Amino acid sequence: MTAELEKRFIKELEENQNIIHKVCKAYTTNRDDHNDLFQEISIQLWKAYDKFRGDSKFSTWMYRVALNTAISLYRKSKRSIKTGELYDNSKELIYEEYDDTTEVQLATLYKMIHQLNDIEKALVLLYLEDKSYREIALCLGISEVNARVKMNRTKTKLKKLVNP
Repeated sequence: MTAELEKRFIKELEENQNIIHKVCKAYTTNRDDHNDLFQEISIQLWKAYDKFRGDSKFSTWMYRVALNTAISLYRKSKRSIKTGELYDNSKELIYEEYDDTTEVQLATLYKMIHQLNDIEKALVLLYLEDKSYREIALCLGISEVNARVKMNRTKTKLKKLVNP
């Protein structure tokens, strides 16, 4: 790959890294697993970047890759996430810590999200990002109608978790 492509990738990744942090937060329960999953998603994004055609927004494509990576690794290892080596590049990604210490409500929400299945987690994350049902369907590879139905069921499930 060209140096120009690497620069564009790093720029896009830095600008959208909170997407990865949100996915990691939903699929892991401790900082080490979070960091490992962040790295693995970054690797998978890099491997697939030259195939990104721009048919959708970069953030939509990034969600799809991140969620597929997280779901795949989560199902395989059930918490033991293995990572590969990040591509060799002289420029380092500027990694920003995701600070959620003062966000008590967010912590409660993630606690509930951890009780959902993999697809429900993905739906909630995308919904909280104000993605349209069309964008959610694209990210998850399902129909828009199916996305609406699954989201309504997930909302009902979350309400039951909040008020048992």
